[in-house]
Amino acid sequence: MDILLIGSGGREHAICYGLRKSKLVDNIYCAPGNPGMAEIAECVSIPSDNDSIANFAVEKKVDLVVIGPEAPLCQGVADAVRAKGIPVFGPSGAAARLEGSKDFSKSFMVKYGIPTAAYATFTAKDAAMDYIRREYAAGRGVVVKADGLAAGKGVIVASNEAEALAGVEECFAGAFGAAGSRVVIEELLEGEEASILALTDGRTILPLVSSQDHKRQLDGDKGPNTGGMGAYSPAPVVTGELLAVIQKEVLDNFLRGIQEEKLDYRGIIYAGIMVTKEGPKVLEFNVRFGDPETQAVLTRFDGDLADTLLKTANCELDKAQLIWSPEPAVCVVLASGGYPGAIRKGFEIHGIREAEADGAIVYHAGTALRDGRLVNAGGRVLGVTARGKTLEEAVRKAYDAVGKIHWEGMQYRKDIAHRAFHR
Repeated sequence: MDILLIGSGGREHAICYGLRKSKLVDNIYCAPGNPGMAEIAECVSIPSDNDSIANFAVEKKVDLVVIGPEAPLCQGVADAVRAKGIPVFGPSGAAARLEGSKDFSKSFMVKYGIPTAAYATFTAKDAAMDYIRREYAAGRGVVVKADGLAAGKGVIVASNEAEALAGVEECFAGAFGAAGSRVVIEELLEGEEASILALTDGRTILPLVSSQDHKRQLDGDKGPNTGGMGAYSPAPVVTGELLAVIQKEVLDNFLRGIQEEKLDYRGIIYAGIMVTKEGPKVLEFNVRFGDPETQAVLTRFDGDLADTLLKTANCELDKAQLIWSPEPAVCVVLASGGYPGAIRKGFEIHGIREAEADGAIVYHAGTALRDGRLVNAGGRVLGVTARGKTLEEAVRKAYDAVGKIHWEGMQYRKDIAHRAFHR
């Protein structure tokens, strides 16, 4: 089978790597892809509008389109390709509002009994600020979220009232573009986070192995929020007992909700979970694989990824076999200097081959080729990933590989998986 994979990040490289291992796959086209993906697939340049992508899929007679990022899902690429009769792994544009609008997502959770933080939505700055002042006066902290897509940057986890008010100011001042014209203010939940990804075809829903992301830039979970500085799987906080609760209260209710709302959902649902004293609560839904969770999770997948994604696209998920390695996996993100602020890019990257020599996998995210040299070209640049017989071994292998890579300004956290060790 031939596959078209949309995207260019570390998540898509991990998906591409998994698809390439399938005996069912002949050709993989990646649009636009990245230098790492180009080593195992054909990277192609396609305009990002729906018709151009759908027409390319028809022209190349692809058997499956896999959509990685949230933006093309929200713009309805899946609908355009399905209209051509080609199977797609990815929800419809209407279903993608579960990530594209935080207000829509929260109202969906409340309607279908999915546990989540209390919230309120605002389209006026003064009303939002008054709400925040009342919340802090009552002793409750808040999280400020731009309603729309903001490339992972529209969430302000406020440590005090001043930060919360400043977050509202940012949103309505246009810091996140149109995404911030509507603002969701949530109760600040306390606990430990975990990521639960699940496949669904609208009839069946199957969770993948658990994982945990590290969003703060610096060791000890300090510094600003990022798109994710590393991840590991499994997450010990997700016990068998807790997963059963998440299955019943989150995943089963999610499935019931998309069925009752008649949302065409054939793809992955990502539930960001906060494990509170009252039980698991959903922080957010994403309508695609997480990044960098995917790098850790799919590194543990020993089944046939192409077959699994195709069965999901064809509403045959009940026939899929999810086979997982018992070995833990760890992904350490290497980022550019300045990230998550103004980044310093264009520096040559050294040592990837040496890093992979002992079994680590280096997934590309923000890389580019300049005059035949591989350089850093984005905020998060590489995801160095390794499996091990134990979590300790996986961590050691990942950091041994990290130690062989360098470019000017490279930064990374040195404590990925620290919460698991504390347990």
